[in-house]
Amino acid sequence: MSFSPNLIALGKYLAGRFDNQEQALADSVWFVHLHLWQRPVDLFTQDSITLFAEQANIVNLDRPYRQRIMRLMSGISSESPLQVQYYMLKEPSAFSGAGRNPALLENLTEDELDLLPGCILTVTQETITANSYKFTGTQPPDTSCCFSYLKQIVRVALGFEATAAGLNSYDRGIDSDGKATWGAILGPYCYSKREQY
Repeated sequence: MSFSPNLIALGKYLAGRFDNQEQALADSVWFVHLHLWQRPVDLFTQDSITLFAEQANIVNLDRPYRQRIMRLMSGISSESPLQVQYYMLKEPSAFSGAGRNPALLENLTEDELDLLPGCILTVTQETITANSYKFTGTQPPDTSCCFSYLKQIVRVALGFEATAAGLNSYDRGIDSDGKATWGAILGPYCYSKREQY
């Protein structure tokens, strides 16, 4: 299937190896130095561009976490021309380290994923200059991203801004009182793209 130019651009902007070294050096009290990998995978190829995402603290690169699958696809209306649907891995340990070692993803299938129904973003596109864009992903109103992890219900607020140069992540964990407990509490994690996938 042929994809729209804006979907292809979104996929290109989100795929890559990123880190937030500059931010971590400037404000180490609030921002740890993280590496983020978002690798294309051959899933849902009939209508989507799909990425495997994983991150790790620079001091523990051998212990990555926050694995997820991001399915980028056309939206349902002109107001939301693009969307990102999140999935989780049924067996995360089987793919631990795949950000650095993509060979681990060669046998990943759709059957090994669980859909996260409320974990979806509407993506808008703003033209900065010719062939240069800013994509902004936000949760639709009245949606809640919740899932079970280690026998606990986890609630997450999702969001991002992506340009050719990098990615600002607004993802954060939310407790039962609606307060942020981890992630982008004082502002986004600002990742620079180090390698294009």
